[in-house]
Amino acid sequence: MSKVIEGLLYSESHEWVKVEGDIATIGVSDFAQKEMGDITYVDAPEVDDEVEAGEEFGALESVKASSDLFSPVSGVVVEVNEALEDAPELINEDAYGAWIIKVRMSDPSELESLMDAAAYKGITE
Repeated sequence: MSKVIEGLLYSESHEWVKVEGDIATIGVSDFAQKEMGDITYVDAPEVDDEVEAGEEFGALESVKASSDLFSPVSGVVVEVNEALEDAPELINEDAYGAWIIKVRMSDPSELESLMDAAAYKGITE
């Protein structure tokens, strides 16, 4: 059974969002990392890159597959989790601790289209 954390928002493409003010911290769900298997590489944008809701911002590679990452929100990347460059397996160890990027949101109303934990559990069970 995959872990789903209350208080986060989730996209249909299995990214999670933690909102603090106008900053959205984005990672992939426990369900997504389990589906992928051992993650071997994280392709992430650079600080100051712009991301658009629903658009690709990077990718995860595992021994089984490559999977694109889609931004749940629009805005500017303010921080990238550098630890994942050398240790992409951190996502397998703790999908909710190993965030990928932090974005200063340009349109917080986009959050309304995301799912809460209960709704996300519904699509992953």
